[in-house]
Amino acid sequence: MKTSILITFLLLLTNCKGVSQEKEIAADDTATSVKIQKTEAEWKAELTEAEFYVLRKAATETPFSSNLLENKKKGTYVCAACSTPLFKSETKFDSGTGWPSFYKEIEGNVAYDVDYKIGYKRTEEHCATCGGHLGHVFEDGPAPTGLRHCVNGVALKFVADNNQ
Repeated sequence: MKTSILITFLLLLTNCKGVSQEKEIAADDTATSVKIQKTEAEWKAELTEAEFYVLRKAATETPFSSNLLENKKKGTYVCAACSTPLFKSETKFDSGTGWPSFYKEIEGNVAYDVDYKIGYKRTEEHCATCGGHLGHVFEDGPAPTGLRHCVNGVALKFVADNNQ
């Protein structure tokens, strides 16, 4: 009886992953291709504590805590560590998840990697210039891409368009 319960539990546990990561998005291309290389001490000196832990240690900020979550201004979201343009405001949408979400990145400025930190495969995204951890991309977003770039707001800075 105990064996049956254990097997049932293990089967349920292994089947509890979402379908948002079934397709292949990730490519292991981040760690060796970043253009800005700094020591941990240099990053700590330049970033706030929250920025350091998210961008350099791949932490996740508390949902609904970002001041960028409700931002509706036109402009560009750039990397908080190196100012590389990452997302345009036109691609931002309210995903209801508590993190700024975008359906499209600025091509070539976001790199992808595979992340197994929570027991199953996810697509982690990084700044292609400095390698800073941004968040994850899922395949449950709106048209036209069907993607949801779920990004830690602390990893971003917003630059408003000049004509606003």
